[in-house]
Amino acid sequence: MFFRKPSPSQPQKPQPFATKSQSLSKLKETHITTINLSIKSTVFASFFIASCFLFLHFRHQKTTTTTSTTTTVTCNGSTPFYIYNLPPRFNLDLLNNCENLNIYMNMCPHVTNNGLGQPLSKPAWYATHQFLAEMIFHARLENHVCRTWDPNQAILFYIPFYGGLYSSSVFRQNNHALRDSLAVDLIDHIKKQPWFNRNNGRDHFITLGRTAWDFMRTETGHDFGANILLNLPPVKNMSVLTVERQPWKGKNQNGIPYPSYFHPKTKTEMLTWQEKVRQNDRPFLFSFIGGKRKGLGKAKIRDELVKQCNESTRCELVECGVGNSKCHQPMEVIGVMMKSRFCLQAPGDSFTRRSTFDAVVAGCIPVFFSPHTAYTQYAWYFPAERSKYSVYIEEGGVGKKRNLIEEVLMGISGEEVEKMREVVIGLIPRVSYWHPNGSDVGCFDAVDVALRGLAKVVRDNIGKN
Repeated sequence: MFFRKPSPSQPQKPQPFATKSQSLSKLKETHITTINLSIKSTVFASFFIASCFLFLHFRHQKTTTTTSTTTTVTCNGSTPFYIYNLPPRFNLDLLNNCENLNIYMNMCPHVTNNGLGQPLSKPAWYATHQFLAEMIFHARLENHVCRTWDPNQAILFYIPFYGGLYSSSVFRQNNHALRDSLAVDLIDHIKKQPWFNRNNGRDHFITLGRTAWDFMRTETGHDFGANILLNLPPVKNMSVLTVERQPWKGKNQNGIPYPSYFHPKTKTEMLTWQEKVRQNDRPFLFSFIGGKRKGLGKAKIRDELVKQCNESTRCELVECGVGNSKCHQPMEVIGVMMKSRFCLQAPGDSFTRRSTFDAVVAGCIPVFFSPHTAYTQYAWYFPAERSKYSVYIEEGGVGKKRNLIEEVLMGISGEEVEKMREVVIGLIPRVSYWHPNGSDVGCFDAVDVALRGLAKVVRDNIGKN
């Protein structure tokens, strides 16, 4: 069941770097009080709150009433959307077999709380699985202020298919017809809907919690278990939201953030967290949290990152692998990133990684080694000028000089680091998925940003025809 509402109703100055010989707590808490706020932080918070009030004022200026709900015409800069009431076999019924939704683990603990997973000890924090954006997105839209129950009022049409969960449950299915069956059935069902035929699906969208590669099986090449959902002609007319788009063939695909662990319900929770990461001590220049990969060309960079981080007294390394449980403990991961000024983001099994968004939530400046880890993926979410919030180091040159990464990062002035970190902290609301029961009184989260982007896509696509 989905959550329901009770009514329809500048960053601190650089500190000396720590070395690994120093004893540092992994989860050092920084207690923030109003009296200790810096002038810069206070101004930022005031601006943030004032912006939200202005946003609310304009959002509620003009409304249109339907038979079931009141839909905001402007919808915070987005547009009214309609959610298809799909047969439950396409979404909720899949959860009845949650222990078999992933060939590597039991997903039952992860699909609880509408995909947020198990609550952690801190309010607003959950042990969220990286591949459950489709569930979280669905739950957020169920209660969203822009939802309309009248398709005549809708500009966007949402298809709540849990394609990622289905795909992962049949990765080892050798019979391609069976592997593709639910996806094919879904499109057959949607094609029969009058609203799909109105614009040939160009105003429809689907959200997938896994990478686009998992839905674009080719006739040649290694068959790792993908199905053909995104190859189906009707789907190519739709907009596809996915945590990783195919950079070369994903014209109708738009990247959305991997879900991190922070899901606030109120502006206060968001502002408090932003201030915490702003004030937190960052004794390490950079950190890397990840494991090595075998036999993957794009992941060879990881060996070099582990090596350079291990050899540097200014780097904190959490090497993931058998026996290291820290990589699977959300607050351990966030704790390391909160002590770091820069967080290394190397490709792994695919170009992107959830760690990028964990780093942003922790106020840590991401360092990329492939443009496809972020720059070609999340245009709706990150600044177009990549140097404002991140560092890019060409992968091919990383191993040519000892501690090159350290030298590059040490070459960035403290003033520039402060500016970049402030941009990163400002990105936290837009890359976070707010709790489905979160107050409507808030600023854009990842779902709101996507709706605004989709509205533009639909206007452009339909306007051309």
